[in-house]
Amino acid sequence: MTTVSPSLRNVLKQLPKAELHCHLDGSLRPWTLLELSTAKRIVLPQATPATLGDWMRVDDARNLEDYLARFTVTLDVMQDAASIERIACELVLDAAADGVKYIEARFCPSLNTREALTAEDAVRAALKGLSQGERETGTMARAIICALRSMPAPHSQEMAELAVAFRDKGVVAFDLAGGEAGNPAEHHREAFAYARAHDLAVTVHAGEGAGPESIRAAVHVCGAHRIGHGTRLHEDGALLAFMRDRRIPLEVCPTSNVQTRVAPTFADHPLGQYVTQGLVVTLNTDNRLMSGVSLTDEYTRCAEHLGFDLSTLGGLALASFDAAFVAWPDRQRIRARAAEQIDAIVAEAIASGIST
Repeated sequence: MTTVSPSLRNVLKQLPKAELHCHLDGSLRPWTLLELSTAKRIVLPQATPATLGDWMRVDDARNLEDYLARFTVTLDVMQDAASIERIACELVLDAAADGVKYIEARFCPSLNTREALTAEDAVRAALKGLSQGERETGTMARAIICALRSMPAPHSQEMAELAVAFRDKGVVAFDLAGGEAGNPAEHHREAFAYARAHDLAVTVHAGEGAGPESIRAAVHVCGAHRIGHGTRLHEDGALLAFMRDRRIPLEVCPTSNVQTRVAPTFADHPLGQYVTQGLVVTLNTDNRLMSGVSLTDEYTRCAEHLGFDLSTLGGLALASFDAAFVAWPDRQRIRARAAEQIDAIVAEAIASGIST
């Protein structure tokens, strides 16, 4: 394990980064969760932002499904437009303070319809909040609409149609999330066919709660343009080579993977292997609240536990812009600006003796 100096951590925070795998309902500020719960007369087990943040952080999950159980708490306060808008805006503000210049926030709108909202209302509220955050910070923010593996095919079809309807209004992709065990992606193939037929990018959570066969289905049945997590890809060498050769990016969330026990420890995470073997890899937080992390934390832990030097981390930061689903003119512009800044920051740090 390498000890990361405060100077290096500061450099990693300054690096322009893109966050491509971040769940809106897993990334609330503890204070916001506390305040909204109080307003709704929801009793939480902790009464201060600090203790609530600690309680929401999942350090004792037995598996992915256990980790996902915490979302019932956050979803309780995400049933009205004002709350969703606030949470989305604050996510962009927090990401911008973390050096993030582009973020894709994902969520399943059907989970926000317990009260008066429709799924369309939920999407509009999230997009309004993301736009407000973008205006305040300059960090570009877009949305990904998720369907849930555990729901029947009509649900995923509805979410795919919703994503397509908002394709030119801030939604950049369609996703499939939730527990993989017993919920194969093949059940949702028609929704993915619909999204792709309407020129919408698609990503799939796979290889997190199941093995490489889940990733294979995501790529070959659903036509995924990116893979969420992909932690167990290393178990299938042929599929790994296929994804490497076709430059299908992985949205890797190391801390979350350790929490859900798909990786025993950070040092055992296959991320280092993926980088060495030439896969397109991006670093992400997954859920800033449940995982108790910032994107700078993820970069820092890669230096600490996997021995990544500053040049490697700078390369990962740039790769995250390359893999973004935003329209090419916007991607080209933010990528060029990020590349210039990354080169300058890395060069200055190395010249100052800061590299590992």
